[in-house]
Amino acid sequence: MNYFPVFFDLTGQKVLIVGGGDVALRKISLLERTGASITVVAPEIAPELMARAAAGTLKLAMREFAPSDLDGARLVIVATSRRAVNRWIANLSDSRNIPVNVVDDREASRFIVPAIIERDPVLVAISTGGASPVLARRLRERLEALIPARIGELASWLKALRKPAREKLRDTDERRRFFEAIMDGPAARRFIEGDNQGARRIAQQLLATTRAAPRAAGDVTLVGAGPGDPELLTLKALRALQDADVILYDRLVPPAVLDLARRDAARICVGKTAGTPAGKAVSEGGITQEEINALLIELATQGKRVVRLKGGDPFVFGRGGEELQALAKARINFSVVPGITAALGAAAYAGIPLTHRDFAHSVTFVTGQHQGDGKELGQEPDWRALAMPGATAVFYMGLTRLNHIVEKLLEHGAPATRPTGIIAQGTTADQRVITATLATIRSIASEARLESPALLLVGDVVALQSTLAWFNTTAGVDLSRTA
Repeated sequence: MNYFPVFFDLTGQKVLIVGGGDVALRKISLLERTGASITVVAPEIAPELMARAAAGTLKLAMREFAPSDLDGARLVIVATSRRAVNRWIANLSDSRNIPVNVVDDREASRFIVPAIIERDPVLVAISTGGASPVLARRLRERLEALIPARIGELASWLKALRKPAREKLRDTDERRRFFEAIMDGPAARRFIEGDNQGARRIAQQLLATTRAAPRAAGDVTLVGAGPGDPELLTLKALRALQDADVILYDRLVPPAVLDLARRDAARICVGKTAGTPAGKAVSEGGITQEEINALLIELATQGKRVVRLKGGDPFVFGRGGEELQALAKARINFSVVPGITAALGAAAYAGIPLTHRDFAHSVTFVTGQHQGDGKELGQEPDWRALAMPGATAVFYMGLTRLNHIVEKLLEHGAPATRPTGIIAQGTTADQRVITATLATIRSIASEARLESPALLLVGDVVALQSTLAWFNTTAGVDLSRTA
């Protein structure tokens, strides 16, 4: 993020505009609505600005800029047609720690002016960091159609409700629940539709019931974050992240997904290092699985709304079931929001259909890790079944035991020529896909220097990748290469 989003209160503050043409007029038209004290300095002034000065809405100085014009200024906007003069004024402003914007010169500016949607007091700002003002305007146009015309009036009504809420509700949690009930229920909808009396009636009822209700019990929502691309997050997962008080997340959850969460939610990384035993797996913060379970229970007991955020789907090699067992034993309320598991997402982005009428009638997901804690059913998968023709095998964290997997499949009858692929960093901009054969995949993977998280796919469907690849495509490895 190159720019920190912030809103200035300019009421009664001096704002200096250098330039008196149409560009300056557009900036001034917006600034006048903020209550700022506007001073315009320019040797030539547009007639409209002369009229506004005569009406007393701004001050004019019909001359060239002088450094003393900066005295007392809280904000400076430079809009002349002379680049050298603009840069000089920008440097002077910068030396005096006065935020300055030079129109159409991002490098000389300390702040930029976003495209906005105004529904006073609601103000939505859209910026591309100066990269494309046209794109910002198009985004504004789309959002204009989505935001109700009365959203500003709704905000003012909600502000008026804050005083009775403070008087009647015990603490911030109760007040938050009250306002969420207003926004998520019929009260806000009726107000937007113009039924102010109906909205107020519902608000009064909610105020009484919220006060009388016992303190809300906490709960845990187990959420699948998907395979990596934040746009693959489900709508229900997004809602859970927006409502959470605390988020416990694994190390494989990408920052772009966490950025979608409620800004003031506490975030705790509890991601475990691959290949360590369940119950003993230690996270980057030194938390074991048992301690994660205990932390979930503790936070929910405090009345918190907790999101347990896991990469992919929490019920596919995510130990989600184990955590819910602990919650159920402690009588903690919980729910589950499924996610797109890595095998489905990464394979789709790689152009590898996991089933196909001509190649595979079944697919099996297998963990590539040998956890060694004595809890697995059978310690090893059914290698003979995985080696059978007409099936696809997907090994999660397949790089971890690549040699072992390949040897076992060959030992149990899989042909050396069976198409095999590895997808690393699936569905992200860093996605890498290599394809080879069961006999050659180890050497090719070593040459490629792939990094986890990665999936190993074995089956005839992998041969379709060269034809069906569509995302971040690169030249594939020729399947004719055999040992």
